[in-house]
Amino acid sequence: MNIIVLGIESSCDDTSCAVIGDGELLSNVTACQAVHEAYGGVVPELASRAHQQHIIPVATEAIRRAGVDMQALSAVAFTRGPGLPGSLLVGTSFAKGLAASLGIRLIEVNHLQAHVMAHFIKSPSADGRHPSFPFLCLLVSGGNSQIIKVHSYKAMEVIGQTVDDAAGEAFDKCAKVMGLGYPGGPAVDRLAGGGNPRAFVFSKPRVPQYDYSFSGLKTSFLYTLRDALKENPDFIVQNRADLCASLQATVVDILMDKLRRAAKDTGIREVAVAGGVSANSGLRDAFRAEAHRLGWNVYLPPNAFTTDNAAMVAVTGYYKFMDGDFCPMDAVPFSRVQL
Repeated sequence: MNIIVLGIESSCDDTSCAVIGDGELLSNVTACQAVHEAYGGVVPELASRAHQQHIIPVATEAIRRAGVDMQALSAVAFTRGPGLPGSLLVGTSFAKGLAASLGIRLIEVNHLQAHVMAHFIKSPSADGRHPSFPFLCLLVSGGNSQIIKVHSYKAMEVIGQTVDDAAGEAFDKCAKVMGLGYPGGPAVDRLAGGGNPRAFVFSKPRVPQYDYSFSGLKTSFLYTLRDALKENPDFIVQNRADLCASLQATVVDILMDKLRRAAKDTGIREVAVAGGVSANSGLRDAFRAEAHRLGWNVYLPPNAFTTDNAAMVAVTGYYKFMDGDFCPMDAVPFSRVQL
């Protein structure tokens, strides 16, 4: 192998390292942080401390599983932002130290760009298909809801995004008030399979162009629970599946409505989805339905590459390495950056 890139992801609460050799994924190791479950969300200080504990063993294991010698690494790619400052600082510092000690190149990666590039990971779990440029990518996660027009791996244009809350955040907060714990998205998806998606009607905010808003949906959901609980204290327990199914259907409808409009206006039929919410079964079913109805070529990443992972960082780093796009050792992490 000629080009071997180690990718490091530490933007939130998952410590992940992956190795890509000549474009092929050789390993992808992730350490999750269960400590946040007790708090109903990620606690930044606890997250950064856990990253400090995990980063060395995770990187060591990723290199071991890849079957390569550390001295053979060509570059270290790391998530520079956006994300939690303390978490990003751990990954950035480790990447700099490793690159300096080995005398190899350092590559910064935009976390949002990496989610889009997850479609170009070559691994046994992927189907080998990837979108052709240009394509539209719906990026949905706990922190982002965006429609991106992707011209190339390094030229991405955000044409629509949330003006307040993200879709994943709406799932998590609505799940919390139903007592489903954290993270709430997977729990909502699981229960939705046994519920009626038309049992309840929630607000669908009207926002111009291709932008999104989910704050109104959250308020509508909370008011529905508030009013119903006055009449029946057991309302949530008795209707949990229907509530989840209706919530999920509403979120998916909001996402797909703007995406359909963007695809129609741009004339682009290559359509992908990325980010943690792209693992949602309702959203995936909607993508397949639109592919059949509108003739889209749709691309759904394997579930392992939907949440935060280093494979997407490594593949982005690989393409940047091929283009000679490196960063200096004085690069600092940014909690808020745009594509």
